[in-house]
Amino acid sequence: MTRVLIAGLGNMGLSHALAHHNHPQAQIVGLVSRSGKVDHPELAGYPAFSDFDTALTETKPDLAVIATYTDTHVDYACKAMETGAHVFVEKPLAMTVAEARHVVETAKRTNRKLVVGYILRHHPSWMRLIEEARALGGPYVFRLNLNQQSSGAQWETHKALMQTTSPIVDCGVHYVDVMCQITEAAPVRVHGMGLRLTDEIPEEMYNYGQFQVIFADGSVGWYEAGWGPMMSETAFFVKDIVSPNGAVSITDGNKGASADIDGHTKVGAILVHTPDGDRAIEMPDEPGHQQLCDAEQAYMLRAIAEDIDLTRHMNDAVSSLAICLAADESIRTGQPISFEEILK
Repeated sequence: MTRVLIAGLGNMGLSHALAHHNHPQAQIVGLVSRSGKVDHPELAGYPAFSDFDTALTETKPDLAVIATYTDTHVDYACKAMETGAHVFVEKPLAMTVAEARHVVETAKRTNRKLVVGYILRHHPSWMRLIEEARALGGPYVFRLNLNQQSSGAQWETHKALMQTTSPIVDCGVHYVDVMCQITEAAPVRVHGMGLRLTDEIPEEMYNYGQFQVIFADGSVGWYEAGWGPMMSETAFFVKDIVSPNGAVSITDGNKGASADIDGHTKVGAILVHTPDGDRAIEMPDEPGHQQLCDAEQAYMLRAIAEDIDLTRHMNDAVSSLAICLAADESIRTGQPISFEEILK
């Protein structure tokens, strides 16, 4: 039985907590929230803490699940590993490439498992999308976005996130990871642009951004993300991969509301286009958000039990974050950023 401490009970943390609550090989030993309270009825019986250090010391977990804001990820993850706990940490892994490397180095030094919350890696439809794109062969054009017309409580969450992390970093790491899995080529250069469309966020932050990335094999990628009540819901979910031999696209991405979290991973159907004709691949019975979190945490527990080598996973997490941070720097400086510069 794996003793689990969960820090952060927002949207993702709550889902991860429910995953462990229902897993036969997991035992929740503590839940950490800013209030020190747990409002969800299924989780009400577990010990609750308002301070992560106290929770870590008192519960002595085998696994720490970290779903707090990005600026705490490095500190919490490293503290947990130094005490002997394995770590699942939500994306983005860190706020800088150096910090992300430090977390990975700590995992290697302490011989602890480190899994980063790239939920699309556990989605069968996205795995099929990557497989179909790779079968066409590169170089590739990646056209990806996720804009969210957020309001009410979700807008408040987005504004809280933007105290430290921009939309293109917070969401972009998922889709850059998809690009990297398909091309497997090293990124060369990133150029970004963005705009602050509201006075409700810090002056140095922007709530709309887009960037272009060039890979060593000639592949080029575009990603766009915007948050807020002003965002358009026209073409808010574009997932399109083009190669010399055809294209692979998600066809159901712009159905429903952009604020629907289940819709952010939904594929519905994949269209494979080649000069010889089109082929539709239906994806019935896709997992919802909770099922994907269940799969993520099941993988985390399996990585511990089976001693799965996570070297590639950790390196990929650093690379995708580095590209998004390079785009963020490009937006702030107005200059293109070479990948060599961001990794210095």
